[in-house]
Amino acid sequence: MASKRPDSFDGLGYRGRDDPLYGASYPVRSAGAPAEPQHHHWVTTPPDIPGSRNLHPGERTPQYDELLGEQGGSGVTAGWDAALPGGPPAGRSSEQLNRFAGFGIGLVSLFTENVLAHPCIVLRRQCQVNYHASCYHLTPFSAVAVIYAITKAQGPKALWKGMGSTFIVHGITLGAEGIISEFTALPRELPHRWSWKQLAGHLLLKGLTAVVALPFYCASLIETVQSEIVRDDSSSGLLDCVREGLTRLLGVGAPHSRRLLPLSSLLLPAALHAILRYAIAASVQRAALWLHQQGRKHRADPSNPLDAYFPELAAAWAGSLVADMMVFPLETTLHRLSLQGTRTIIDATDGVVVTGSGGSPLVLPVNTQYDGFFECLHAIRRREGGSGFYRGFGALVAQYALHGALLAAARTLLRLLLLDGKHS
Repeated sequence: MASKRPDSFDGLGYRGRDDPLYGASYPVRSAGAPAEPQHHHWVTTPPDIPGSRNLHPGERTPQYDELLGEQGGSGVTAGWDAALPGGPPAGRSSEQLNRFAGFGIGLVSLFTENVLAHPCIVLRRQCQVNYHASCYHLTPFSAVAVIYAITKAQGPKALWKGMGSTFIVHGITLGAEGIISEFTALPRELPHRWSWKQLAGHLLLKGLTAVVALPFYCASLIETVQSEIVRDDSSSGLLDCVREGLTRLLGVGAPHSRRLLPLSSLLLPAALHAILRYAIAASVQRAALWLHQQGRKHRADPSNPLDAYFPELAAAWAGSLVADMMVFPLETTLHRLSLQGTRTIIDATDGVVVTGSGGSPLVLPVNTQYDGFFECLHAIRRREGGSGFYRGFGALVAQYALHGALLAAARTLLRLLLLDGKHS
């Protein structure tokens, strides 16, 4: 019976023209039978599963090694070769290698952003809240010198303090965002064609998420800037960030100074910082990807890891850099307000000063007297000048320089590996 390709789906499992598997059907006949292209039994089972095709009585499933040795021979061989969209197993191994390369590239970026760059985050926050310091560390050269001095005096542990709490805050932020999006109409992701109402709801979700995570963010800030000299290792734990955040939220636990601002005074700067940073980073990232696509002379190859992963990573890096630079004054204000009244002792960011016989670095208390968000802005501008908002900016430059350098090194290494694979 002469069969034809149907254009609709019926009970026999046929697929229409809109289905991605339409046209991927394969004729089945005996290995020694003459070719009769006008008489086919169209089969729609997945072509990459050995033995998945329907056979007539008396036929057997062709073996893969038989088919490789009969290329260009029988119709079964031709059908079986067509059933392997990736070609021989080398194609599939190449695809697996590309996926592994993409996973490795993403892992390098994530590790650099959250682990290797953490000392720069620690120093940046310490500079932002240290209004006593005469050196603002606006360049990465002075920032690197202070990092070296703190490491020499207190050990490498002093530069990675509070790293566990930052991961906890990230987890709380993601969890709160998912829960709020699930029980409200606020979209967690914007569609390709979004409306202004969807955009407003999406940005509102980011602001509400920052508000929910605010008490835990304040606790994490204290852990990252507090000096290791006054830290009690016996009473500190991984979940101290959660405990301190809950005590700050409920107003219980160890008494704080009267200068401690209520969380209601921090809601506006926290939400504004989160919304502005996300909006700027997302806009710059999309613009960078658009410029990359417009500037390419050839079409990107999705199977090439250099085309599939690096443009997005580079665009995300550029978006985060521009966003952190633009909201840096707002971040300085938020950190000072969050730390006020918590009786936190920080390291001196002007350098190491030998005191007494122990050779310990000088530590300073945080004794700010701000009444609120706008008063803090005016006070910094009046007493420290416009550059006072950018204390520790050199640490930010060093952070993104390190991140960018490692991404460039990973890209160069991957390109060399791909070239070696092509030549071998």
